[in-house]
Amino acid sequence: MNPIYERDTVAVTVRRAQRGDAEAIRAIRNHAIEQSTALWTQTPQSPAEGAAWLAAHLDRGSALVADLDGEVAGFAVYGPWRELDGYRHTVEDSVYVREGRHGLGIGSALLDALIASAREAGHHLMIADIEAGNAPSIRLHERFGFHHVGTVREAGIKFGRRLDLTIMRLSLT
Repeated sequence: MNPIYERDTVAVTVRRAQRGDAEAIRAIRNHAIEQSTALWTQTPQSPAEGAAWLAAHLDRGSALVADLDGEVAGFAVYGPWRELDGYRHTVEDSVYVREGRHGLGIGSALLDALIASAREAGHHLMIADIEAGNAPSIRLHERFGFHHVGTVREAGIKFGRRLDLTIMRLSLT
């Protein structure tokens, strides 16, 4: 792995995440926690929690980072959609881009590589659970062939607002 994606002269290298990426990934996650409705929690991750969260993905081989000029400009992971063994071939994706790095094709590069990785691992279905107001994420997933399955109204709450959950799916086989 280490494909290079170019868009308007910006070259992004997507590679497997490493333990040393934990702090950069945690910073991106914590920004999303503190500033957006992408992650439905208001509790930032501690360094230990961030390292443990990443370690679970590293053990599965399901974590990627986008490197832009030596900086972790984004990350993508997939993990179990549900914990019961009947769901073992269905995974859920997460793609996040560092603040100030949107619009450079980083999210597309990450999602493209993540889908390929999940296919190589033998998974059957990828689910995207997206806050319904997150139009850029919905458009990104549509570009890669995800289809809208449904929307669960008022499934969560953050910043004092009830949030709707859009569920999208992509067949990997």
